[in-house]
Amino acid sequence: MPDIESLLNRWQTAGILDRDTADRIRAHERSQTAPEPAAQPKESAAAMKWQLVTALVLGGILVACGVVLFVSAHWDEMGKTGRFVLVLAMVSVFHLAGGLARANFRALSTVLHAVGTVATGAAIALTGQIFNIQEHWPAAVLMWAVAALAGWALLRDEAQQTLALLLVPAWMLSEISFHADGHIGEEVLQGQMLLVWAMLYLTFLIGSRRKVAQGILYACSAIAAIVGIILMLLGWNSLATGVTTVPFGTQAWSWALIAALPLAIAAFHGHKGLIPVAASVGFSIALPFCHRTVHNPNYTYTEPNLAANVLVAAFAVFIAWWGVRQLSKMLVNLGIVGFAIAVAWFYFSDVFDKMGRSLGLIGLGILFLAGGWALENMRRRILARMGTSEVAR
Repeated sequence: MPDIESLLNRWQTAGILDRDTADRIRAHERSQTAPEPAAQPKESAAAMKWQLVTALVLGGILVACGVVLFVSAHWDEMGKTGRFVLVLAMVSVFHLAGGLARANFRALSTVLHAVGTVATGAAIALTGQIFNIQEHWPAAVLMWAVAALAGWALLRDEAQQTLALLLVPAWMLSEISFHADGHIGEEVLQGQMLLVWAMLYLTFLIGSRRKVAQGILYACSAIAAIVGIILMLLGWNSLATGVTTVPFGTQAWSWALIAALPLAIAAFHGHKGLIPVAASVGFSIALPFCHRTVHNPNYTYTEPNLAANVLVAAFAVFIAWWGVRQLSKMLVNLGIVGFAIAVAWFYFSDVFDKMGRSLGLIGLGILFLAGGWALENMRRRILARMGTSEVAR
């Protein structure tokens, strides 16, 4: 307004505007709202968004750690009633605070609800300890998974979705481990469960718009797939004589969870979902048989043979090939890394011991330099070709 006043006065003095017109201009300018600030650059907005996400995640972790320390410091000083009240407060406070913050600060609400759902798992375990409830720890994992599923159904956010999708297979794995405990083949069933469900998540979430959930589940699935393969390579080890194999009934319902349920879920994506899960099921069936058995008077153990190396390398190539078909860089990178691990494993298990120490180290250096260079070039060519195909689409 001060700038406009000086102009209006000058125009009135020069006779360009009369008094009534100048008053109408002043009234019009006073009725206008304040000008909007300039739009923030996209790069700056994205940087601020990630700073906010980082601050919220770290804040949630620190708050959860503080609660754990507070509870552990005062746990022995409380009676049963005080302990139970503290457990209930530990869960309800976070969810109530998340509900209050949801309208004005949705990101903070998501973090608080996530901390509340994580605290629910601790609350279930502590409640069982307080009242000396009969121990069946897979049931506690099931209750935790139900809480996460309820949070996902009510809140529809990525944090609850991620927790639910991690806890449901965790409960299934817990039941299998509980009923197969102490039997020959326990590690095999665990490894098969981890691998098949990892492949389901790796392929089912391709192209998901929920990038946070996709990234966390991808990282967890990649780790689970590697751990599952290692467990299956242990074979049917027995460290004592007289140990029996897993009962047939346990194997039957375990395979319903390992194969039938993932295949039914993958069928929602048609053949694109069924092919990788079916391939992982076949791979998990064949891999434990790729071993040689060593008998000793007191125990029997198995170790992988050459067929196991070939099978693992072939499965890694399949993952990379499927990633190319689905234009998924994550699957391509995982397949390349898996193939590199398979080659390094073969060198250490079958080649390194047959050479002298110096020659073995020289060969290892050549393997890392030449093999790493070749795999990286191959990876870049594949990704460049995928980028061209994506643009063409």
